[in-house]
Amino acid sequence: MPHPLLQALRTARVVPVVRTRETRHAASAVQWLRDAGLRIFEITMTIPDAPSLIRELAADPAILVGAGTVPDRATAETLLAAGARFIVAPWVDASLAAPCRSADAVLMLGTLTPTEVRAALAAGADAVKVFPAASAGGPAHIRALHSVLPDVAFCPTGGVEPGNVAAYLAAGAAFVGMGGALVDEKRIAAGDRAAIEAAAHQVMAVP
Repeated sequence: MPHPLLQALRTARVVPVVRTRETRHAASAVQWLRDAGLRIFEITMTIPDAPSLIRELAADPAILVGAGTVPDRATAETLLAAGARFIVAPWVDASLAAPCRSADAVLMLGTLTPTEVRAALAAGADAVKVFPAASAGGPAHIRALHSVLPDVAFCPTGGVEPGNVAAYLAAGAAFVGMGGALVDEKRIAAGDRAAIEAAAHQVMAVP
């Protein structure tokens, strides 16, 4: 049976992947995107002191926060304890399944090929991240995977932009992960809130 949180991810369609060099920029990105109407966020472990940021965000019942670029089981356990509701790794790591099951969290493992997709599912993935999606063929690659694995919840990331979200969804993606325009650190550092909110409104308007 699919994890109940998958429906929230499908409904959102776009999950901002927050990856910044400075924690304050990550916090600003989440605040601006939240104010624009987005409610689900992936906080990557490349952000300094990411667990503390996840703990702070998870205290807000109006948003759903998860952790990305999770390297191992110990880190996953720390993040789940901080309040992460989904765990994302850019590779297949079966050790992440047990802590996610214990915390009733969604597990998303990274793949590129049909063989890797099958391995991710066998390792306990609830959804399958396809990374890097754009360089692997973009929507055409997702369409090919979806044609032979139609029941898999695919989440392409890497090169997903506001202008191609609709194409990825039409190709069979359940939802997409997007950094880029939504979390442009140069614009965030410059205080260009309008540009970030405009990108958020653009992706939310995708039919």
